[in-house]
Amino acid sequence: MLLAFDVGNTTIAVGLFRGRKLVKSWKIKTDSEKTGDEYGALLLNLMQVAGLAPGKVSGAIISSVVPPLTSAIEEMCRVYFDTTARVVGPGLKTGMPILYENPLEVGADRITAAVAAFEKYGGPVIVLDFGTATTFDAVSAKGEYLGGAIAPGIRISAEALYLKTAKLPRIEIRKPKRAIGRTTVSSMQSGLYFGYIGLVTRTIAEIRKELGKNAKVISTGGFGGQVAAEVPEIEAHEPDLVLEGLRIIHERNLDVRE
Repeated sequence: MLLAFDVGNTTIAVGLFRGRKLVKSWKIKTDSEKTGDEYGALLLNLMQVAGLAPGKVSGAIISSVVPPLTSAIEEMCRVYFDTTARVVGPGLKTGMPILYENPLEVGADRITAAVAAFEKYGGPVIVLDFGTATTFDAVSAKGEYLGGAIAPGIRISAEALYLKTAKLPRIEIRKPKRAIGRTTVSSMQSGLYFGYIGLVTRTIAEIRKELGKNAKVISTGGFGGQVAAEVPEIEAHEPDLVLEGLRIIHERNLDVRE
């Protein structure tokens, strides 16, 4: 079995694959202070609860945007699963040409999601990832990663209103009943929610002007399902897109399939 780790700024998504099938996934809070031993103990416990045998793990792959945790997860894989993890980055074959001016600047999660989206839907395709930041990534009809756009995630926006103002409260992010709020909380919810839908819709439109109006739009990430319901341009929401991309990249770097 293959262990796949998508290490993000807020959460770590862990997926366990048997062949091409994702048999189990977990979300763990990102904590750069945790050691490989701590993450190992946590993951072993999660696997035990799910009735999964750690000894069946034969490979691992990591996509990480939190450098201090990359080595901790690599160590965990060596010590607890007796396997050397591949890390998405220079030297690992993705099968996707990266046409960014400086390819090293592109987050591993963005490339991984793009690989999975192109593999499943073809191109041109726009991939939206609603994480701590919201990213828009464009892939050409030939399967080339072209670049994209980065915006603050909706939770960051909400937190900024709370932290940078004297009187605005911390709020739950949800769709308000009406656009004209009659309380401070409902007014903030309206601005955040409808404003965010507008940001997404306009950015998709602008990218399509350059990529092609027939470009498919696929979303992933925690808030993506809710946004997909509001934005007709989003054709599908794939919550495990990055994990699937990690599986694909792992397979492309094997001499013999596991």
